[in-house]
Amino acid sequence: MENSEQTAEDVISNGKEPRTRAPGLAGLSRGRAIGVGIGVLCLVVVALISVFGSTSGSANTPAPPALAQSLNLTALGHPGTPVSLGQYRGRAVVVNFFASFCVPCKKETPLLARFYRAHHGQVPVVGVDVNDSTSKAERFTKAAGVTYPIGADPTGLATTRWGVVAIPQTFFLDPSHHIVKRVFGAVTQADLDSGLARMR
Repeated sequence: MENSEQTAEDVISNGKEPRTRAPGLAGLSRGRAIGVGIGVLCLVVVALISVFGSTSGSANTPAPPALAQSLNLTALGHPGTPVSLGQYRGRAVVVNFFASFCVPCKKETPLLARFYRAHHGQVPVVGVDVNDSTSKAERFTKAAGVTYPIGADPTGLATTRWGVVAIPQTFFLDPSHHIVKRVFGAVTQADLDSGLARMR
């Protein structure tokens, strides 16, 4: 007489069609039954991911770049003059956060000034002077040859909104003002070149 408590292996070897309930599950030990159940569940999850993942295409679509925060400051040393991203609507922009007391900034600020002059102002650069003395910042930017606009952020509020907790940091924005590149620390010529390519 055939044993009614067949194992899963018996069902496969006998060539019988599987039923809704696994015929050998009742005869399994509790630990083995749990293991089989977990295995089946994993297979179902993998199948669902493969079906829905392949049809949606989300796995192959990179996340869009983040949109830059607004920036509305007054010009360094000129409280009545605004400096904002809105002035560059539809144009790619480089935004640099710095301060006169920042050691790496002493190296990168002259480089940014030369970059701006080399492009004859066609690639806008906006500096944001963070938690700084106005007089020191003005002396610093003048010595570095800066001719692009500088916005003063004496409280660091705008800087915090941009997620900047250490300076210098430089953001490269495309014409829609999405962040296409972010540099932590002093920007280099290679950073400027690659950032410029991504902005366009």
